[in-house]
Amino acid sequence: MLLASLWACGSDSPVGQLADVVIPPATSSRPNILLIIADDLGLDAAPGYGDGIKPHMPVLQSLQSEGLTFDNAWAYPVCSPTRSSILTGRHGFRTGVLSAVPPENAIPMGETSLHALLAARASYNSALIGKWHLSGSSNGDADSPARLGIDHYAGLLTGSHQSYHTVRLTQNGVGSTVNQYATTLFTDLALSWLEDQASPWFLWLAYTAPHAPFHLPPDSLHYSQGLSDDPAAIDADPLSYYLAMLEAMDTEMGRILDAVDRQNTIVIFIGDNGPPTAVAQLPYRPRRVKGTVYQGGLQVPLVVSGAGVDRAGQREAALVSSVDLFATIAELAGTEGQDSHDSQSFVGLLGDASAPARTHVYAQIGGDAPAFAIRDSTYKLIDFGGGSRQLFNLALDPYERSDLLADDLDSEAAAALVSLEETALFLRTP
Repeated sequence: MLLASLWACGSDSPVGQLADVVIPPATSSRPNILLIIADDLGLDAAPGYGDGIKPHMPVLQSLQSEGLTFDNAWAYPVCSPTRSSILTGRHGFRTGVLSAVPPENAIPMGETSLHALLAARASYNSALIGKWHLSGSSNGDADSPARLGIDHYAGLLTGSHQSYHTVRLTQNGVGSTVNQYATTLFTDLALSWLEDQASPWFLWLAYTAPHAPFHLPPDSLHYSQGLSDDPAAIDADPLSYYLAMLEAMDTEMGRILDAVDRQNTIVIFIGDNGPPTAVAQLPYRPRRVKGTVYQGGLQVPLVVSGAGVDRAGQREAALVSSVDLFATIAELAGTEGQDSHDSQSFVGLLGDASAPARTHVYAQIGGDAPAFAIRDSTYKLIDFGGGSRQLFNLALDPYERSDLLADDLDSEAAAALVSLEETALFLRTP
């Protein structure tokens, strides 16, 4: 690889070193697939979604203008279960990945990964660059991506950086320390891998931004003004630095999109869960955020753009889940029959607003305060265990301020409650 010698010795690598790389044009009628995951990005800071202070993200906004924006996408409330749901197409209660805390975030090695499926059934070259966080170890397991059929892995095995400027890089089982800004490093790693690919390829690019530690990115990558790298200033106003980190990620996304064959590439952008309390904005702050099964923890931006997406600039209200990316990407790659008990392809919606869609979405969290949530197009049930539950009408109460179970239910809400209970029971039955 072009940068192998630099990375091996832990040297600094200049920002934008691979900016002029151009990936070879497609040699296959099947699309290339680029999945980009932002870490800890909910709706409050995502351009194009609701209220809130927004970063300047022209690359993401161009994907929205050219593609389809989903308004009701759910992920899991923390990152490891979301990543596992995408990788396996299975809910966390089946895989055991219901927490981001080791060892409860260990993905079983017997699972069939999306990468292995695409290699076996569609002859796709594939890679995962960036955050892994599925090893079940505080130090990561350098071989776990390979044992799940991921031919090329380069990134951070654990959940977060101590410093974005000193990356504990693992590349195909070999560890090193690299003194480069993480968001730029992951972009360079992706471009280096793509430079060697013939179509079709699948790249999962998992940025760690804008996950803590909050910091001031390199000046060339963001648009924010008047920010200092003084720790006290960051602690006093973490949101401004979180937004600057998003702007830096957007700039680096632009380098990737400038390099690939956009005529034959499908781009999927998603957040892995809602914002943490420190940077969450109203109406989610302070208790309806990352780590909870309220909307602020579960609802994430999802945009699909590029080859085969006919609904340019449109929005889609259908219910979709992070677990659905498994079946969706499999279908985009040309495999057949990949819908499972959990994962349901939404490829039809990319071209037809009347295509069949989910009737319910489900998410769950484990750990010290386990809970699950299930919703239909209107109502949402949260079960905290031990008989503690809440029911909301999201059509009238999108921020979950009025628990319907605090009073007598009308006939419609009562029927919805029974339906949600029965659907959850069916879903969770082996």
